[in-house]
Amino acid sequence: MSAPGGGGTSLTGVPIEITDPADPRVADYVSLTDVVLRRRTEPERGLYIAESQKVIRRALRAGHRPRSYLMARRWLDDLSDIVAEAESDGVPVYYGEHPMIEQLTGFHLHRGALAAMQRPVLPPAESLVQHARRVIVLEDVVDHTNVGAIFRSSAALGVDAVLVTPRCADPLYRRSIRVSMGTVFQVPWTRIDPWPRGIELLHEAGLTVAAMALSDDSVSLADLEADPPERIALVVGTEGDGLSHRTVAGADLTVRIPMAGGVDSLNVAAASAVAMWALRPRTGA
Repeated sequence: MSAPGGGGTSLTGVPIEITDPADPRVADYVSLTDVVLRRRTEPERGLYIAESQKVIRRALRAGHRPRSYLMARRWLDDLSDIVAEAESDGVPVYYGEHPMIEQLTGFHLHRGALAAMQRPVLPPAESLVQHARRVIVLEDVVDHTNVGAIFRSSAALGVDAVLVTPRCADPLYRRSIRVSMGTVFQVPWTRIDPWPRGIELLHEAGLTVAAMALSDDSVSLADLEADPPERIALVVGTEGDGLSHRTVAGADLTVRIPMAGGVDSLNVAAASAVAMWALRPRTGA
């Protein structure tokens, strides 16, 4: 499919050229680098931004509904199947030159395409943990890169569900999605609120709650790996202070990763990946 000439049309579903970054039709894509703005408007307006061909396709496969697309001119051909589907569904496809898109979004769109997607309704936490064998809980992890990395590890290492606490960074923020390579659409997740009272919900579901923290009575991950609980919820904490005292007190056990070289801890994304690998479900278990 070739980009049509001219930009005067406003027919829904027909590729529409955008030449003015102030065009109100592309307001969803304005200033995507402003984290404070996105945190405020995305939940309120019920949208998130998917970036890159791979991420957009994974979002669509997960059943998420696009509001519109914005892409560089050449991607109209590279994503011709998505453009054709958008046309048939009446979803607007906007395109423009790279300088205009960069001025509009606030960053260089080197992955070629964006989609404004409707946010899905999150399931209740009870339904996700009811039969889950491996759950990871993100307590107040505020860095979007870490959240995305944890989702990617969760998808790769057999985690059944991810729960995020109320103050945790948004898994559907653009950077989280990009770092996760779209696996945020693959791993079931929801928010657990209130927290840490939500630990009671995990216990009621029959999960052993393991808090990753440094404490005098902590269990070595190596020992836990040798005889892991059948069903476990692993709780990891915020980048600076780790888990709250109430969370550690409410957990069934505290687990630490054995360290060498005088290092006392790892980045939360690295630590959670190590623990998920050690506690991954065994075939036939």
